[in-house]
Amino acid sequence: MYSVAQLIGGVWGAGGAGGELVVHDPADGSPVSSVPVATADEVGKAVEAARGVAAEWAATAPAERAAALHRAADAVAAVADDLARSTTAEMGKPLDDARGGVEAGIGTLRQYAELAPVRGGRTLLGGAEAIDFLTPQPRGVVAAVTPWNDPVAVPCGLLGAALVTGNVVLLKPSERTPATGWLLAKALDSALPAGVLSLLTGGPEVGAALAAQEVDVVAHVGSTATGRAIAAAAARTGAKVLLENGGSDPLVVDADVDPVWAAGQAAVGAFANAGQICVAVERIYVHRDVAEDFVAALVDRAAALRTGPGTDPGTELGPMVDRRHRDHVHGQVTAAVAQGARIRVGGTVPDGPGAFYPATVVTGCRHDMPLVREETFGPVAPVVVVDSFSEALRCAADSPYGLAATVLTASMSHAQRAWRELPVGTVKVNAVFGGAPGGAAHPRRGSGQGFGYGPELLDEFTATKAVHIEAPGGGHW
Repeated sequence: MYSVAQLIGGVWGAGGAGGELVVHDPADGSPVSSVPVATADEVGKAVEAARGVAAEWAATAPAERAAALHRAADAVAAVADDLARSTTAEMGKPLDDARGGVEAGIGTLRQYAELAPVRGGRTLLGGAEAIDFLTPQPRGVVAAVTPWNDPVAVPCGLLGAALVTGNVVLLKPSERTPATGWLLAKALDSALPAGVLSLLTGGPEVGAALAAQEVDVVAHVGSTATGRAIAAAAARTGAKVLLENGGSDPLVVDADVDPVWAAGQAAVGAFANAGQICVAVERIYVHRDVAEDFVAALVDRAAALRTGPGTDPGTELGPMVDRRHRDHVHGQVTAAVAQGARIRVGGTVPDGPGAFYPATVVTGCRHDMPLVREETFGPVAPVVVVDSFSEALRCAADSPYGLAATVLTASMSHAQRAWRELPVGTVKVNAVFGGAPGGAAHPRRGSGQGFGYGPELLDEFTATKAVHIEAPGGGHW
């Protein structure tokens, strides 16, 4: 049982007068974490304390901030196994996957520690006796509201980029993974000056109170509904908003690919982390010429997945984060069947404890079904059969979201069409996951705004100032 503490103004154990919440293991329902709930007054005091140390951290030399971030990465690496185990205990991710998320977070911290000191502004061509330049400066106080589905890698990206550019940060982890956020904050805080990082815990009301404060940036990764509420709050305070929110990412399967290989890609995209990934495959458009073989292979892949608690060796499909979310996913599947779709495998709520749900393949889907149109965020693969690549692209583009998309094709011209025409932040060709280190994405529409990750995220946490200097009296220096 993890006993979580808050960090406010450099003091561990501060606050928590709002009560206590308990997190339960989604594999068996046992209690995992005991968590204090911050009050709105405590949130305000945390912001005030952060503001008090912001100027000193901003004035710290970039190389010194980068060195501190490297030390923070070392501290996280030292507790990597603890972080992976807390992730599995709180949200069910298989332990090997959880370890991968921690390693990704450590790598991201080191990436920003290397990139930040070599950033600079640019000079402008002005008068002969003048100097003109643009220089980046920290924005000040950053509120980071982070998700449960990747509770180490995502915060490491936001916190690493914000801290190394000279901002102070208030971290509010998801109420579903607070112990993981607490362990991460303890490691980071051990390498940073006191007060530069704060940790606030609790439910949605704590995140709402933080977003309503006079902070300079609110960065949120999570649902579209929450992101919109944060954006509305920030509109009243003037804070900059960075959002990576919901998605309903399409997978297009062209007529000229091996359907068995394509099914393998679809299975990874739809079922990894029980489908609880921001860029998971949420809807599949497969060409009629390969549809039958593709579906058969995808059904086989889904049926063969080893399901169990994330702590069991060899587990490929752990539980969903909780029963409430499982019921939501199952409701979408049930509604699709009532509208004429057919469950080919899975689609039933298993007996026994926990929040398990099987890998599910649903065929006979139409593009207008809620299972296809809306975000599911579960291990469900709805399949829509199309008659042409053009039809597939039209359907893939027709969405209120704009996070990512994948296209499987042997045609270079089709690949070129896809990345040009699909209105999303990331287009992947012939691989559902992957990408070069330092890659960035700029989600669109209901999926958010602002860059996530990559060197561009450093720019998001800075404000550019233009400076013009002339010699006095029009003379010479």
